[in-house]
Amino acid sequence: MQTIPATEITLRQLKQLFGLQQAQDQTFFPEWLETDANLSQTEQNLLDRLKANFGELMEDPPMLENSVKMVVLAPLLDLAGFYRKPFRIETETSVDVEMEDEGIIIRGRIDVLVLKNRLWLLVIESKRSDFAVTRAIPQALAYMLGNADIAQPTFGMITNGNEFLFLKGTRQPTAEYATSRLFSLVNPNNELYTVLQVLKRLGKEVAGNS
Repeated sequence: MQTIPATEITLRQLKQLFGLQQAQDQTFFPEWLETDANLSQTEQNLLDRLKANFGELMEDPPMLENSVKMVVLAPLLDLAGFYRKPFRIETETSVDVEMEDEGIIIRGRIDVLVLKNRLWLLVIESKRSDFAVTRAIPQALAYMLGNADIAQPTFGMITNGNEFLFLKGTRQPTAEYATSRLFSLVNPNNELYTVLQVLKRLGKEVAGNS
């Protein structure tokens, strides 16, 4: 049995092993587009402070992965309500994705996993600030394929503190995935507003499917 670290997996390998394809249907991933536009003034103020904090720390780069989790990711998960029931947070969750016919295991650890009961909601991969989030797409998709509940879609988010990318993956009827646009704190205004709105939408999505 060959073991491949999830950090080394490629999109080509996922395509060969799982038949994973990028969805061409524009309606495959509406969750990142159909967001609730209403954020409270308190939430907006907190997100503005979060962006300012990140900007201060980036004056002495790079911002390491644990700092990204503490300064950016943890406050976002709090504002999205994922620290409260019915949700539950797991960190450094081991996952094996096994292909018995191919004799291959993809093995790694999910940085942050948000669950409702035993239903996976969100797989989060956190990287240091000088790491391009697009490089982590195969790793995040590999973890998402490890979800035992293949009947429901799995969502993912990759962040390096500055950039945020959401993913959606399915196993049935076919293995497909799609991404959101890339959100960045370098862009005008504060795109953390939309990032939080997407996180809240995903929470509502899993609540409706469970």
